[in-house]
Amino acid sequence: MNFLENPTIEKQLYPFTLTRSVADIRIGILTIREKWLLAAGSGSDIAVPSNLLPSQKIIASLKMGNDIIEGVDSLLIKHPWHIFEYNDWALRQDFEMLTATRVSQNISSTNKVISPENVFLEEGAKVEHAILNASTGPIYIGKNAEIMEGGLIRGPFAICEGGLVKMGAKIYGATTIGPYCIAGGEIKNSVLFGYSNKAHEGYLGDSVLGEWCNIGAGTSNSNVKNNASPVKIWDQYTGRETMVGLKCGLLMGDYSRSAINTSFNTGTVTGICCNIFGEGLKGPVIPSFSWCGPETTRYKFDNAVRDIDNWKKLKKQSIQEEEIKKLRLIFDTY
Repeated sequence: MNFLENPTIEKQLYPFTLTRSVADIRIGILTIREKWLLAAGSGSDIAVPSNLLPSQKIIASLKMGNDIIEGVDSLLIKHPWHIFEYNDWALRQDFEMLTATRVSQNISSTNKVISPENVFLEEGAKVEHAILNASTGPIYIGKNAEIMEGGLIRGPFAICEGGLVKMGAKIYGATTIGPYCIAGGEIKNSVLFGYSNKAHEGYLGDSVLGEWCNIGAGTSNSNVKNNASPVKIWDQYTGRETMVGLKCGLLMGDYSRSAINTSFNTGTVTGICCNIFGEGLKGPVIPSFSWCGPETTRYKFDNAVRDIDNWKKLKKQSIQEEEIKKLRLIFDTY
């Protein structure tokens, strides 16, 4: 596969492209790169824009030897809020691609399931005493993922490998819980990329969390303005506010965290490596490496690296030298 990078798109997808290529953004069940590799195979020599989401029609056409026509039967991600806006579409496409001709693991009889034909469990998935409503969209439970008792899930929904939904969680579509993420409380139309936690009560809606984020207990975001007017967010590329639509919650870059009972304003954009705490509404713009309390100061780089490593150890990992070099470059640039 050859992914055609576009520097403009890369800048427009801030903060998620500070630490990854566009093709490694997760939307639906898979990353964009994983979608194309699954569809075309690793040995394929086709070239596609790195922000192009494939549909089943494109994949079928590709297998017949036809050319890809950009924007036809596909979607292009051009802004960070597109990740949650297009997640419903992407979940359905990925579900069909991943489950075609395959058989789901058995669903335990302890669960209440609506439209079980739209539910797929991978090997090692654990779901007991949960309510799964797949009449509104497919539900995908990844390898070794678990939905604890009392979980309320409404599709379209995906939890990827090793993910965990805690007891009593209320999750509406279209939501993706990425690999090794922990989800709890109330979540709606949001994407967690991987290794992030929104483990406790509080609301996360119309939002995107990068990797290695942690949302403290009781933290909530606003996704609609009090006067129901269109939401504007800060666009790092243009250096001005951009109209999004009627709903937009929290867009949080990798390695950022909020303390308990943090309140995020509508359309808040948080950079990477931020530590956010204290009273009052946070946002709408929090720069990378912010130590954001009653006053906002700069996170000391060595402390940020130490704290990331501490969080990674909780999931039996550690920060790698390549990550540190990348973060150093971002720290010195922004």
